[in-house]
Amino acid sequence: MEFCPKCGSVLLSKLKNSACARCGYVKKGIVDLSVKEKIDEGREVAIVKKEVSTYPIVDEVCRKCGHKKAYYWIQQMRGSDEAPSKFFKCCKCKIVRREDR
Repeated sequence: MEFCPKCGSVLLSKLKNSACARCGYVKKGIVDLSVKEKIDEGREVAIVKKEVSTYPIVDEVCRKCGHKKAYYWIQQMRGSDEAPSKFFKCCKCKIVRREDR
C-alpha cells in the first residue's frame, strides 16, 4: 500500500497508473496491494463474565430479603402516552420487582 507524497491519502490503482483521489497526484505504475496476517492457532483464550451493573442504587426495601438497597431503572413498556414502568433489582438477592403507576 502506498500513500500520496503530497497529501497522505492512499493511492488508488488505475489501469496503467496509480492516482490520488484527493489531490490528483499520479504515479506511474500500478500499486501492489497486499495484506498479510499471522494467526496463532495454538493460543487459548478464557472469557470471564462478571456481572457489573451501571444502574443507580436507591433506597428501596426488598420484599423478599428485606435488604434496603436496590438498582433502579425505568423502561417504556406500553404506548408513549402511558407512564413508564419502574424496575427495582435487589443488590443482595437479585430479585427484580416491577412497579407500574
